[in-house]
Amino acid sequence: MLLICWLVLFAMVSGNLGQYLGIPYLFLDPVYLNKVSFLSFFLVGVTIAGFSIAFHIATYIIDGHRFSFIGTLPKPFTIFSLNNSIIPFGFLVCYVSFIIQYQVNNEYQDFDRLTLLIGGLLVGYISMTILLFGYFWFTNKDIFKYVVCKLDEKLKQNIKATRANAMKKLDIAKKKQLRVESFLNMNFASERVEDYKGFYDKATVLQVFDQNHFNLVIIQVLIFVVILAMGIFKDYEVFQLPAAASAVLFFTVFVMFSGAFSYWFGNWSATAGIGLLIVLNMLVKQDLFHKTYRAFGLNYSVEKAPYNIKTIIDSNNPTTRERDKKETTLILENWKNKFPNEAKPKMVLACVSGGGQRAAIWALNSLQTMDSVTNGKLMDHTMLITGASGGLIGASYFREIYLRYKQNELSNPYSQDYIERMGSDNLNAIIFSLLMNDLFSSFQSFEYNGIEYPQDRGYSFENQLSKNTNYFLDKPLKAYYKPEFNSTIPMMVLAPTIINDGRKLYISPQKMSYMMNSLDSSYMRDKINGVEFLRFFEKQGGENLRFLSGLRMSAAFPYITPNISLPSDPPLDIMDAGVTDNFGISDAVQFLFAFKDWIAENTSGVIILSIRDSEKDGPIERRTNLSLVDKSTLPISSIYQNFESLQDITNDNKIEFARSWFDGTIDRVDIQYVPREYIAENLSKKDSLKLDNVRRASLSWRLTSREKQSLIQNINTRKNQAAISKMAQLLAIDSTLTN
Repeated sequence: MLLICWLVLFAMVSGNLGQYLGIPYLFLDPVYLNKVSFLSFFLVGVTIAGFSIAFHIATYIIDGHRFSFIGTLPKPFTIFSLNNSIIPFGFLVCYVSFIIQYQVNNEYQDFDRLTLLIGGLLVGYISMTILLFGYFWFTNKDIFKYVVCKLDEKLKQNIKATRANAMKKLDIAKKKQLRVESFLNMNFASERVEDYKGFYDKATVLQVFDQNHFNLVIIQVLIFVVILAMGIFKDYEVFQLPAAASAVLFFTVFVMFSGAFSYWFGNWSATAGIGLLIVLNMLVKQDLFHKTYRAFGLNYSVEKAPYNIKTIIDSNNPTTRERDKKETTLILENWKNKFPNEAKPKMVLACVSGGGQRAAIWALNSLQTMDSVTNGKLMDHTMLITGASGGLIGASYFREIYLRYKQNELSNPYSQDYIERMGSDNLNAIIFSLLMNDLFSSFQSFEYNGIEYPQDRGYSFENQLSKNTNYFLDKPLKAYYKPEFNSTIPMMVLAPTIINDGRKLYISPQKMSYMMNSLDSSYMRDKINGVEFLRFFEKQGGENLRFLSGLRMSAAFPYITPNISLPSDPPLDIMDAGVTDNFGISDAVQFLFAFKDWIAENTSGVIILSIRDSEKDGPIERRTNLSLVDKSTLPISSIYQNFESLQDITNDNKIEFARSWFDGTIDRVDIQYVPREYIAENLSKKDSLKLDNVRRASLSWRLTSREKQSLIQNINTRKNQAAISKMAQLLAIDSTLTN
């Protein structure tokens, strides 16, 4: 298990694990206080040094007795660690080389800047090493002096369990010694083991075991105290470690626990471990460790909303649908009143894809650019925004900016500052909270709308996102009712997935049961495709839902942003909207179907604007050099890898089907993030760039500066500029497009 931790770290820093999710970049380009600096690398260096020393402690406790000659040396732990440093030292060398390679090839750092960053890592590593080994140095010295004088009295004070365990280790030490010819001393010189014979003295071995166990307990207690203390102040950015440092700290705790576990259980460690897993599994089944991640704004103390087939069918009756359609028709009329009386404007249905921070920046940048190029008319023509995950976060941010612009609260809705804010790190807070709060110290709470909620990592995600977006989005769902009803801003539908049965949960300040209707009016679905949030959780305060919580429900990335449980019976567990449709096309077509007659009569057609952070028709890659594991998992992995392609095919079919029942024109405009296209079009400008090495920005809540630059530049590709030009023409707007 200890070696597996090193293997995972090697795989992460080398890019062999989590490349698509951007995990290597957390180590190669760590962020602290929203910038990559000497201090960010310093903190990573500190935690790696701590992990290395924890590894030495654990291996010393587990296997130190197999090298009993060390017990006769003045500084046994220091000597053991020095000779046990091949893996930690090898990792440090490889890590530094990977950092240099990444920073030079991707961030184009000069020598001085690179020296500063590497210096931060090494200074942190060396400082922590000196600090911890200084503790062991002086502790060992004091203990040795004490043992020389009063060894027998010291041994009598030991508890029986520790003494019995030490005697067992002594027996193993006599029978299962590992052959060692020589070792490095503290002067880095080689010494022969033969010079240190006669090391089977019982008192010496007992003293070594007791001393090491004492030191391990002290370090463990210290680490947990630090974790608890930092967890209390986790809302302050200065206490939020870089995500890489938090991950290493987690490995450190795991390694130290493994070492202590092995020490106490000895040869029974494997059996005890299996028994512990069985017990934990039984306790989990009894919900003793169940943790509920809540949607802030909802009241969980009142009677739960019953969730069953009957209530789903009752909420989707024809009378309710017609009433909701009439209310939304008023919004459509308000939208039309923004244009001249005799005009039949184009209606834009904007669909933004999911994809973490990558999709958020791409959606925001695309909407800003297109609205600017069309002289502010894009948002006027947009009736509805749908989508998933990060795309909805970026779109909702721009929608809020546009609203404040209309209310004269800000002057420039196209400022680059908003993109920079959207690109601010949002992962450190989540990972830090996962380690400090969710695993160890989940005892803090906060109040929202008069209700108290735990400060879990869902809170950390929302809190950090709110900071990054000027606190613009920190408002209840009902705050958007009037702006949407008056058509000051487009309607927005959040449609996360209900894990319980695969249905959609439609979240909007407007009541819209018509979104659960069938696209084919000749029949009704046997299984209703969704649930309307506002009506279903009316008694639980659905209109008071924190809008940020709604966005979090649509962006519930597994293990990072946790799944929300809603106050129903049984509880509804909510997952990312991208599970059912990562592009929002199906919801846009559903809305079009519900109001097809009104839209056909009052508009000159519909434009489906698809803003996607992926290429729709990408190149087909040849699979070569497949391993045995790759071949055995190919059927399942192929489905996962082609998940978006399968959704594209389904959505294209829905649009083609819509053309058969909609009495009007349907145009489609695709804005796609394809990094290799921009690079290929600008190779002559930057000869150092290699097209084969171009990678799409990672699926993460933290992007590197190069990835953010790629997202900003990619709007200028020929295809995207042609798409923007097409949108301007469809909206009958004269504009000049410039790169």
